[in-house]
Amino acid sequence: MRIVLVGPPGAGKGTQAAYLARNLSIPHISTGDLFRANISQGTELGRQAKAYMDAGELVPDEVTIGMAKERMEQPDAAGGFLLDGFPRNVSQAEALDAMLKSEGMTLDAVLDLEVPEDEVVKRIAGRRICRNDSSHVFHVTYSPPKQEDVCDICGGDLYQRDDDTEETVRKRLEVYHTQTEPIIDYYRGQGLVVTISALGKVTDVTERAMEALKKSTQHAKD
Repeated sequence: MRIVLVGPPGAGKGTQAAYLARNLSIPHISTGDLFRANISQGTELGRQAKAYMDAGELVPDEVTIGMAKERMEQPDAAGGFLLDGFPRNVSQAEALDAMLKSEGMTLDAVLDLEVPEDEVVKRIAGRRICRNDSSHVFHVTYSPPKQEDVCDICGGDLYQRDDDTEETVRKRLEVYHTQTEPIIDYYRGQGLVVTISALGKVTDVTERAMEALKKSTQHAKD
């Protein structure tokens, strides 16, 4: 299966992508991983991306598209892939369509994880991270530490990241609405969008997603 995963920040895309890719036996291709891999390996595209990032500028579409194209051409992606964070706008979606068409392929589905805006803010603004180890993550509502602002695991200080404040989250949501959300309409026009609620337990959301994808591909075959 060839799937694009979309949804606002805080929808749990990374978590769901990992579960779904494992369940479907396809690689999870995330733009974050692509950038890190290309930069650490010193590829031409990685050097270009780093130059823009170091200058505090947005990486141009053609660089992101180039990285995604190279990754999708790897042998492990021959039987399908799950794209997370790409395409990020309509021009990237058009480039992806052209890429696939040139190989005689199409997308199977675009999975849209739906979360109310206030829930997104609550999820992200409530996160607290350990200063000693950033993998120790708590949440003031959903998984609070036993002692306020103290990590249960190592006793380190817990803090709120600068980009996790309510004001920053709302700005990120604005960017999502103006830049990324239009791709949902773009793909809806192709009959590819499958929307599910991303509320509830992680396993429940995965189950919901698998069921929706199964129905959607079955419907496409019929």
